[in-house]
Amino acid sequence: MRHVTRHLVGTVAAVLVSAALVASAQTAARKAPAPVKPTPGAGPVIVVETVKGTFEFETYPDDAPKSVEQILRLVKRNFYNGLRVHRVEPNFVVQFGDPKTRDMTKRDSWGQTAGGGSGKPVGVAEISKKHLHVKGAVGMAHAGDPAQGDSQIYVMLSTKPALDGKYAVIGQVISGMDVVQKLQVTDVIKKVSVKP
Repeated sequence: MRHVTRHLVGTVAAVLVSAALVASAQTAARKAPAPVKPTPGAGPVIVVETVKGTFEFETYPDDAPKSVEQILRLVKRNFYNGLRVHRVEPNFVVQFGDPKTRDMTKRDSWGQTAGGGSGKPVGVAEISKKHLHVKGAVGMAHAGDPAQGDSQIYVMLSTKPALDGKYAVIGQVISGMDVVQKLQVTDVIKKVSVKP
């Protein structure tokens, strides 16, 4: 009888542990948002590793070829590695890409046009009616002339139709939007790469 009781206790314990593991896995799956499937025809995916985690965005070379080419060239040069987020507007936008952000003593000038880019603007305004300023859209920042977009890019935290027609949307976040929403000014962009 003791043997049967011991066996039953062991079986019940194993079932409880198994149930706890399944519940834990289900909770983790609910917490992690599923990545968005890339849009058919989208270009290379860019991976942005930050101190808060990693997010990825697909690019739209068919609609913004020069802009996407510019960003890919900068990524391959490791231009973005070590930069900091220099602008966060809650429920609006997160922005990075100013090389001055490597220097905390220049914080007052972060995001300004002078010295705030790679020095080689795109030179053309690639504004598309197809890709709009929805949550997760990635666009080229500029100081008034879309053709002067350079290295600074932003991610939309919400949909803002008022920006449509004024800025080139070059991509869309397909995973890690929760990471983008956690970013704050001075957070470091550890590494940016093109997904193989």
